[in-house]
Amino acid sequence: MLRSWTSCVILALAFVAALAAPARADKVDVLVRDLKTGGDYKVRLSAALSLAKLGDKRAIPAFVIALNDKDKTVRGAAAVALGKLVDATTSGPQKAQVEKALASMIEKESSDSVKKQAEKSLQTIKAIGAGSSTSTQTVASGAVFIDVGPMSSKSESGDNTKLKGLMRSTVEKTFKSKGQPMMTAWPGGKSPTRKDLDAKKANGFHVDGTLTELTVKEKGASATVSCKVSMLIATYPEKSVFGFLNGGATVTASADATDIRLASEDCLAAVVEDLVAKKIIPTIKIKAGL
Repeated sequence: MLRSWTSCVILALAFVAALAAPARADKVDVLVRDLKTGGDYKVRLSAALSLAKLGDKRAIPAFVIALNDKDKTVRGAAAVALGKLVDATTSGPQKAQVEKALASMIEKESSDSVKKQAEKSLQTIKAIGAGSSTSTQTVASGAVFIDVGPMSSKSESGDNTKLKGLMRSTVEKTFKSKGQPMMTAWPGGKSPTRKDLDAKKANGFHVDGTLTELTVKEKGASATVSCKVSMLIATYPEKSVFGFLNGGATVTASADATDIRLASEDCLAAVVEDLVAKKIIPTIKIKAGL
């Protein structure tokens, strides 16, 4: 499958995304094998990107091994993937193993860009309390709580329920990886009231978004997927809006229905992540005085 970004929205190591094949959940074992033993680095890289897209935690041990791959793009892809796969549900021993492997890699890594990705993932993982839950989480004085909205979609193509879920999960993951010490969950699982926030001298913000456009143009064996997203920032719990942001991207894929669906998801996730990481998080940090 061929995919190429034609907008300024570029994910880490996205220059190698054109090598990625469509990922399917029933091929995890095959992809893990390719990541470990693929003779050509393109095969190993394609497997790494596909496994990262699947988000299957069975791939964590393989990504740990790939941190020592002889190709820097494979090492970088593995480091980025570990930062996304390891979360609060990951066992303590496995989390410790990943932290140790990343730290070891950082010490000997010759590529500055790969080292930077590994450091970012290590910081994200270290900030996670293995096995923690919102019921035992504590709130520090002066904390910043982010209320993530349900998202909406005006698209006439695609599964809107799935697309809205993808938007919401991307917002949460981006705050988790790049918005520390902001929190998207409050102890007990319920959203805090104004009284709860004031008791902790905490700031509250509301973030929501809308998929305003998703178009697919097919030409021969290829297809061009374009998406546009608008997002807003408001105070919480009052929900007084003070910021509107817009972004868009274009992804090229084959005309295969599965490839078009995956390209649509890639496009949407990339735009949302870019808006949250580069515009929403910095704006909230300024407002909250972080």
